[in-house]
Amino acid sequence: MFEGCTIKKQKDPHTESVNVINITYPKNSDGMVKVLSVPINSANADYQAILEWEKIDGNTIEEAD
Repeated sequence: MFEGCTIKKQKDPHTESVNVINITYPKNSDGMVKVLSVPINSANADYQAILEWEKIDGNTIEEAD
């Protein structure tokens, strides 16, 4: 599901709190890059998928800058 993706926490520029995780997909055949911002919310299916992905050995979510 996230093969070749970069998964990184994102800080809110106003509050400096981390409230989303950005999934950056590799360039597609048109040279476009897709970025999906997933709210850190246990009710969100995409967030749940990220947590399951992270459980696999070697998968880590990058910390926010």
